Amino acid sequence: MQIYYFCPKLHKIMKEISFIRQNIEKWKSLQKTVDEALLHNPGELADAYIEITTDLSFSRSHYPKSRITIYLNNLASALHNLLHKSKKEKYSRLLTFWTQEIPDVMYLARRELLYSFIVFAVCVAIGVVSALNDNSFVRLILGNGYVDMTLRNIENGEPMAVYGNSRSTSMFLMIAYNNIKVSFIVFVLGLFTGFGTGLALFQNGVMLGAFQTFFFQYNLGAESMLAIWLHGTFEISAIIIAGAAGFCMGNGWLFPGTYSRGYAFKRGAKRGLKIIAGLIPVFLTAAFIESFLTRHTEYSTGIRLGIILFSAICVITYYVILPQLRNNGKSKTTD
Repeated sequence: MQIYYFCPKLHKIMKEISFIRQNIEKWKSLQKTVDEALLHNPGELADAYIEITTDLSFSRSHYPKSRITIYLNNLASALHNLLHKSKKEKYSRLLTFWTQEIPDVMYLARRELLYSFIVFAVCVAIGVVSALNDNSFVRLILGNGYVDMTLRNIENGEPMAVYGNSRSTSMFLMIAYNNIKVSFIVFVLGLFTGFGTGLALFQNGVMLGAFQTFFFQYNLGAESMLAIWLHGTFEISAIIIAGAAGFCMGNGWLFPGTYSRGYAFKRGAKRGLKIIAGLIPVFLTAAFIESFLTRHTEYSTGIRLGIILFSAICVITYYVILPQLRNNGKSKTTD
């Protein structure tokens, strides 16, 4: 009888120790947020408050008399008071959203971004191999109408004529809408535990691989890359980043950690929505380049290659390097 009584108690102690070990670094980070409240915007304080109240609720339910519950309660109270003092957000929030919040959320989603890139790259390779080994594969993916039109353009000596057949302004609006729609679909499919997002990345990756291979088969690989990647650097990057947003939401279902599955899903969805909102300039820039610049195939190779490289540097700097620099030295457990 004594052993029966002792084991559940020991088990509860071990669970509390595990709970503390899993979250202690995060609590230290939140304590730092309280201590340096003036350096943080109201949005960050609100996120911190949600984080700490969730842990406090869990601790109250399972360890009501524990010292850790008292600690979390004091920390939550401090954040609550700070939030009431910061109800009126400053106009600078719009600036900090782009300079701080988006880089920070991309840091938290760094693994999802890597997974999205790997999935997309593998799917592009599948599209390339499939197009090389099956002559009908390109028509299956791109459609007979598009392939036949492109072949006619190649015969007429204007392989990229498809980009110059519409008025620039109407083309810009149509492409911007389509880019936003595609990326939003990639994100929303994260509702299906990330499988839907993976499927969307598969479709887009295979299409890109087949599309690019089609031009290489007609000895137009270099010209097609200069034209396509002029706008495609931003466009394809947006799809991959949207994939990371979808994986963030899907991972909430699959890997809730110490949180409830519902809360973990909401947290992942919020991160994903921020990422999608941060892609708006990328959508618009890609649409602008495709509508107004891609059609000018008479531009020199140096100019077009320079735009492609500059676009790649912008994407990598903002979505990969800046998040690392802003969070250099911070514990990975804050994720």
